[in-house]
Amino acid sequence: MPETQPRITPTVAPTAPGVVLSGCWTAARLGEPAVWPRIQAGLAACAQSLTPGSEGKQWDLRDLQKLDHTGAQVLWNAWGHQWPKQLLLSDGQRSMLERVAHYSVVPPTASPVTPLQLFLKLGGLVWLGIDHGRDLMRLVGQLLLDAIKLARAPHKGPWRDVSGHLYQIGTTALPITALLGFLIGVVLAYLMSQQLRQFGADSFIVNILGLSLIRELGPVLAAILIAGRSGSAITAQIGVMRVTEELDAMRVLGIPRGYRLVLPRAMAMALVMPLLTVWTTLAALLGGMLAADLTMGVTPAYFFEALPRAVQVSNLYLALAKSAVFGLMIALIGCHYGLRVKPNTESLGQGTTASVVTSITMVILVDALFAVLFKDIGI
Repeated sequence: MPETQPRITPTVAPTAPGVVLSGCWTAARLGEPAVWPRIQAGLAACAQSLTPGSEGKQWDLRDLQKLDHTGAQVLWNAWGHQWPKQLLLSDGQRSMLERVAHYSVVPPTASPVTPLQLFLKLGGLVWLGIDHGRDLMRLVGQLLLDAIKLARAPHKGPWRDVSGHLYQIGTTALPITALLGFLIGVVLAYLMSQQLRQFGADSFIVNILGLSLIRELGPVLAAILIAGRSGSAITAQIGVMRVTEELDAMRVLGIPRGYRLVLPRAMAMALVMPLLTVWTTLAALLGGMLAADLTMGVTPAYFFEALPRAVQVSNLYLALAKSAVFGLMIALIGCHYGLRVKPNTESLGQGTTASVVTSITMVILVDALFAVLFKDIGI
């Protein structure tokens, strides 16, 4: 039975030094795990010693039993996408290689990045940021005008839309926020108990859990969950209206987009976020209290008694104020990216992703700003 393994055999004859290929150069044979690395190494060695186009060196393909398009492409790549000067092969093999050579595309070489290109790219990013900032400021200004309009004629306000968004954003988010808050409280209590037990400071777990959850983690955790859950939904809803040309229809009918789309969502988000923050914080405190009781013996009765002394009520007020700002910011960012969606599905996906990333980033930045500005409150 003839040998079907692909082989590369160098010839050292002084009259015609070169390479003899034998075996089956097909996709099935070349794809075998034990064959492909050996063929790669052999072709690399031949490419170094036998430069395509050199006089007196030849490639002999006449002993090949089979050659398909995969094998021809491997050879064409090894030759550097050009024909060797000395090439011995049959007519069928030549036609196969000619087809591969005709349809092969040489990958473009990456040009080095110049300082001018970096400067222009930076300028493009700056202009993009200016464009986003201008649209967002216009959206905030329109929201203020719509709020004044609502205050003048509250009986004409979009209260049904506000009610629907309150349910969609707030009520349906209660289970997931409670679950994640509870688990975060359990994890924090277990981690802190390992450290506090070393110093005999078991009772201080109430101070750490209470202050960290009420002041920081409760608002931030709720805001991040709502940004990923409802912020993306806001962008997707308005973006779909752009794709289906509903926004254009609203403009033709004279329906103000800000009053009917942005204002109800901003109001609902600003009202819901403080409530969800309290809900998430209570769930986290419950999980931390149960974990502290199991790991350190800190009873729930002592937890309830020590928590008001450890955490001042001003921390709760600060958390509620932060959460209202978070909610308004998430709603504005979601509406901003939704209104910027172009009438195609690709832009809709990009806008939704950018909305979530921007919302979460801004939540963390604003939380850091609150921590710096109000560092002396409640501590």
